[in-house]
Amino acid sequence: MSNSKQIGKIGEQLACKYLEKLGYKIIQRNFYSRQGEIDIIAKQDKMIIFIEVKTRTNEQFGKPAEAVNRIKKKHIYQTAKYYLYNTKQEKKNIRFDVIEVYIKNGKIKFNHIKQIM
Repeated sequence: MSNSKQIGKIGEQLACKYLEKLGYKIIQRNFYSRQGEIDIIAKQDKMIIFIEVKTRTNEQFGKPAEAVNRIKKKHIYQTAKYYLYNTKQEKKNIRFDVIEVYIKNGKIKFNHIKQIM
């Protein structure tokens, strides 16, 4: 596994702990379909939240959320539709979030961006 993939997996684990502390219930991690992947599917109150996690150790290539471009959003949306259809939850309230995880010098910082689309 490449270093960036390892950092990404660590970021996802940290994001799950962060969300649980805020009262979210993690339903599923790394949900795959032909259309793409969703890092975290969580529930808060009566809402299902589809979360993309972007982890960085620096901003050399820009802010993490900038990597969630139009094409990535389309794949997330299509995958979410597939998930909702398969789990018979098509009428649920949904939201799409991005969590930026910054890991630098042993310090961790989160930036939770709600409703990206």
